[in-house]
Amino acid sequence: MAEAIREHEGIRVKLDDVIYMPSLDAPPEKPHPFVYFISIHNDSPVPVTIRGRKWVVREKGGEVVVVEGEGVVGQTPVIAPGEHFSYNSYHVISGPSDVEGAFFGETGAGDWFFARIPGFKLTLPDWG
Repeated sequence: MAEAIREHEGIRVKLDDVIYMPSLDAPPEKPHPFVYFISIHNDSPVPVTIRGRKWVVREKGGEVVVVEGEGVVGQTPVIAPGEHFSYNSYHVISGPSDVEGAFFGETGAGDWFFARIPGFKLTLPDWG
């Protein structure tokens, strides 16, 4: 029986910023692009490798978009103890949305883990 993947208390994910960027390309059905800035901090005593991610975006209209895959922005970063990995990406939405998710990785000892992405909102001030 495979061992369950456990949350890694030494890995901290921080949402550094979210910016509405109307100048970015977006399809007519999802005209609101947001750029988000994330940092993954390794507060543990062992190196970790981020192997994948899963994002869940819940739009107020009821649509749920799940984005998952290998690595982070095309990379599988190795984060040494006391170090962090920062990146930015973007998502397009049709209306106010709640976002959450997790990163999945492996410690230097070969143990698999996940680290939660703190939930955040994609919304414009006039959406109330």
